Amino acid sequence: MKLALINDTHAGARGDNAHINDFFFKFWDNIFFPALEHHKVDRVIHLGDVVDRRKFINFAIWNTWKTKFFDRLMLDGMPIDLLTGNHDCYYRNTNEVNALDELIGMYPNVRIFRESQDMQYGSLLVALVPWINTGNFETSMQYLKSTTAPVILGHLEISGFEMDRGNVCHTGLNKANFDRFDMVLSGHFHHKSNDGVIFYLGNQYEITWADYNDPRGFHILDTETRELTFVENPYKLFHRIVYDDSVQTFELWKQHNFQRYQNAYVKVVVVRKQNPYLFDCVMDTLYKINPIDVTVVEDYTDAQGDEASNNVVNQAEDTVTIMRKCVDGMTLPSTISADKLKSILQELYVEAVNTETTIQ
Repeated sequence: MKLALINDTHAGARGDNAHINDFFFKFWDNIFFPALEHHKVDRVIHLGDVVDRRKFINFAIWNTWKTKFFDRLMLDGMPIDLLTGNHDCYYRNTNEVNALDELIGMYPNVRIFRESQDMQYGSLLVALVPWINTGNFETSMQYLKSTTAPVILGHLEISGFEMDRGNVCHTGLNKANFDRFDMVLSGHFHHKSNDGVIFYLGNQYEITWADYNDPRGFHILDTETRELTFVENPYKLFHRIVYDDSVQTFELWKQHNFQRYQNAYVKVVVVRKQNPYLFDCVMDTLYKINPIDVTVVEDYTDAQGDEASNNVVNQAEDTVTIMRKCVDGMTLPSTISADKLKSILQELYVEAVNTETTIQ
């Protein structure tokens, strides 16, 4: 039996941004649904965080998900099992009131899992473990000790793994809780990583600059062989252009593929700008492609040398990386944990990104 594993789809991400939603569906329409047929998938399992915000969603955005994703699965006769993730739940201390029941529960091909449960898929017994919160913590930990399933599919927060590239989680469950299992496959963290037993699958597409140049896609699990196949998403939402006209010529820029920046976020890193006319031509060509947003990193006038160039490139790092490095450079009181401060800043950043507004 073949299971398509998806997670952290975050419908309504970035404040119900229509451009982001269109980008998501380039993957679903062109990569995911054709892959289901190509690989002869029997069932889809969503490992949590179907929606982005716990308490509301834009009707227009959800109509797209309803008609182009869930209706399509139903019409194709494809069953889907859904685990509640932390973003799906209205309250932080219980999974009972959730977006899955309210928005998707009426579909005949859908099964929703709010609490941990054994499920048989082909010859493989699997432990399904939705989001663990204060309300179900004791029962969830008891379940992990008693289940005989060798494989877990869950939405788990486990200490020691990267939430996004370079940003390690220092809270959550201890890895030792999963020593008795052969394989743990989880959503929740968007960066794809593993330690040989615990696999964070990563989400399907880029959502913020923290995802830049980080592989995205979904997985197919063969329940008979336990082989895990990664189907990569080729589409990129975030792009970086390094401009240095001390080595780049008009001819070189004429050959540059600007088309990839259409409906994308672009960061232009200016290392050296000695030819203002060439720079203006590059920027005019870029804007004609109609990117969603263009940011130019250029905080100097006539900077010379490698040190100045490196300073400019460093400024092009994503916001989360800059915040973490800022904390690392601080002298903090002994009562303040650097890791805890980084975690708080990360949460505030994600919340700010997800409440952005756009003209639609």
